[in-house]
Amino acid sequence: MKRWYVVQVFAGYEEAVKSGLEKRKKEEGFSETIGEILIPSAKVAGIIGEDAPQQQQLFPGYILVEMEMLPETKKFILSTPRISKFLGGKDPMPLSKKEIERIVGQVKGEVTISSEKSEIIVGSEVEIKDGPFAGFIGTVDSVDQENERLSVMVSIFGRLTPVELSFDQIKR
Repeated sequence: MKRWYVVQVFAGYEEAVKSGLEKRKKEEGFSETIGEILIPSAKVAGIIGEDAPQQQQLFPGYILVEMEMLPETKKFILSTPRISKFLGGKDPMPLSKKEIERIVGQVKGEVTISSEKSEIIVGSEVEIKDGPFAGFIGTVDSVDQENERLSVMVSIFGRLTPVELSFDQIKR
């Protein structure tokens, strides 16, 4: 029975590996044991002012292969140039039906990923959700959009102290 497996490839060579695998599986008679090969990507909705949504890889450096996990098919996949390994090592685990449905839905455009960045305004109050100051509430002092970092003034022992954080360490 064919199941979906994650294969690690050299980053940036996903398309080349996919076309190489497709060609080799036909030439060497693996069409029965190896099915579809997917590069997980999705349309990303642009920020206001940008053109149409763009294709963006969900997992750079990885491809998905539908196959029967037999010793000869495993060896065939691993002997392909620019393939490092199966995710899971010696005994790779197949993806669950739920995981593969979600990924295929994104690839087929049924789910659009938003890349919008909510604005963090200097002077607004934020709660720190991660790190040594988790649970503290502070005021945004400065924002570095390019590096996704910000400085928050937090009251520690009655004194305002600047704390450097990344965007994912705060609740807006």
